[in-house]
Amino acid sequence: MIADGQPTNGGQALIQSLEMEGVEAIFGLPGGAILPVYDPIIDSPIRHILVRHEQGAGHMAEGYAHATGQPGVAMVTSGPGATNIVTPLCDAYMDSVPMVCITGQVPLASIGSDAFQECDTTGITMSVTKHNFLVTRAEDIPRTIREAFHIATTGRPGPVLVDIPKNIVDPNNPDSALDWYWPDTVDLPGYKPTTRGHPKMVKQAAELIVRAERPVIYAGGGILKARAAEALRALAELTGIPVVTTLMARGAFPDDHELALGMPGMHGNYTAVTAMQESDLLIALGSRFDDRVTGKVPDFAPEAKVVHVDIDPAELGKVRRPDVPIVGDCRLVIEELVRAVGALGGADAQPDRTAWRSRISGWQEKYPLTYEPSEPGEGLKPQFVLETLRDHTPDDTIVASGVGQHQMWTSQHWRFNHPYTWVNSGGLGTMGFSVPAAIGAKVGRPDRLVWAIDGDGCFQMTAQELVTAAAERIPVKVAILNNAYLGMVRQWQEMFYEERYSEVYLSPDLPDYKLWAEAMGCEGMRVEDPEDVLPAIEKANEIDDRPVVIDFRTDHREKVYPMVPAGQSNSNIVVDPSQGEGGH
Repeated sequence: MIADGQPTNGGQALIQSLEMEGVEAIFGLPGGAILPVYDPIIDSPIRHILVRHEQGAGHMAEGYAHATGQPGVAMVTSGPGATNIVTPLCDAYMDSVPMVCITGQVPLASIGSDAFQECDTTGITMSVTKHNFLVTRAEDIPRTIREAFHIATTGRPGPVLVDIPKNIVDPNNPDSALDWYWPDTVDLPGYKPTTRGHPKMVKQAAELIVRAERPVIYAGGGILKARAAEALRALAELTGIPVVTTLMARGAFPDDHELALGMPGMHGNYTAVTAMQESDLLIALGSRFDDRVTGKVPDFAPEAKVVHVDIDPAELGKVRRPDVPIVGDCRLVIEELVRAVGALGGADAQPDRTAWRSRISGWQEKYPLTYEPSEPGEGLKPQFVLETLRDHTPDDTIVASGVGQHQMWTSQHWRFNHPYTWVNSGGLGTMGFSVPAAIGAKVGRPDRLVWAIDGDGCFQMTAQELVTAAAERIPVKVAILNNAYLGMVRQWQEMFYEERYSEVYLSPDLPDYKLWAEAMGCEGMRVEDPEDVLPAIEKANEIDDRPVVIDFRTDHREKVYPMVPAGQSNSNIVVDPSQGEGGH
């Protein structure tokens, strides 16, 4: 530990700054420009996880943040190292994931000269980070790292990038000399997030709640970012208002609660989608009226008044004009709302909503999630695999998914009763997210069972990170729902492109996933028959000294239902063919 005022160099100062921020793990890959920073890591208590591709480093940092609530940290070199992490930065930006990314840069004097492995990292990442820094003096490193973590974790969380030229961290360069200090406070005059809701607005929201006959709480990922799961439950139970949890909010409200309606949106369940559509009040908490939730915006919840709570003022009115906009931290505002509703009479002040509850239970009864059991020789039903996995893992298992059909089936069929157990890519929809994100989640929560649910298309994008998991003894489990297709694209081509299947077939046997898993140091299995599903899962759960990959051969004809066709009204929701026509 360097003492205050003691001479040091930029590389050591950077690592000590990360230690001061409580960083436990860095996901990274060294290269020329960042090399001087890698030397002091040898003497640091921070664990470094050596990835096989920089995209993996970024998604691991995200998975760590999703599971722990603490900022994930990634460190890569200049040029291609930096460009390879742009996708995770954008993913974290879209989903408000706290993350700090440190990139090496060519020496300050070489910037702009097209030096080896040079690129304009801050320019490239400006639109996909909450903020980014190009540090030009060694003495600015501790202050910049302190500010980066503050910005990443306060207000609406997000990724922050710190670009560091090689000359200010190289101990052999006089530019890297500084006297160590650690700033006690952060002084960012233009950055003051509003956390407490305006009392007048909170009171107006409470008045709308006690008058509404068909209200729905529309809970988004901001609930989890604000640590507001308990506050949300208190509000729902006080008012008796049912709750939908978006893809990013799964687990924010327990699925086994009588007021839980599950996930709304393009592939949400019928009741959640229709309850929002028919509501007279939407209480939007940390949600952003994403196009996957609203469908055709002018037709979305046409009779509903809107209370919209978000810490980011830019979200209020961006898609739907709220009747009561409230800027503030979700947890603090919900707690204020609970008090305001209590002041108006609390549970006793609610109108008779028997008819509304009856309509909701009618939809639940008529249009539950369903699928046809598999016939012999047809391949496994992915929903069956997921339900078996769900029923034979602990209640607090962390589930990470890739993007596509398997993501939707997992969100639909898993039961999320605990917050911070669902790790997925929502806004950007990044294929290849699952495996590295699961690894990051397991690093952050080594006490938890972590399963990655992946598709064969997604798995092929980042599977090499299982080499990282095997080498670092990070025993994640991976269930590949292998239908030999880019499944979601195939579904769209079948439904909307007259079954013209263009470039979606992947082949069931190329690669051989079992052999590939074994080559990467994992336990590999292949399952083709329904009776083998449970034994494989039980065997995987018992293995704790290496990663496990199970290749589940699933029925390629299976589609995700319900579905709202893109650009259409949510009232046009298409249910499973066995349920006839959805609608009102």
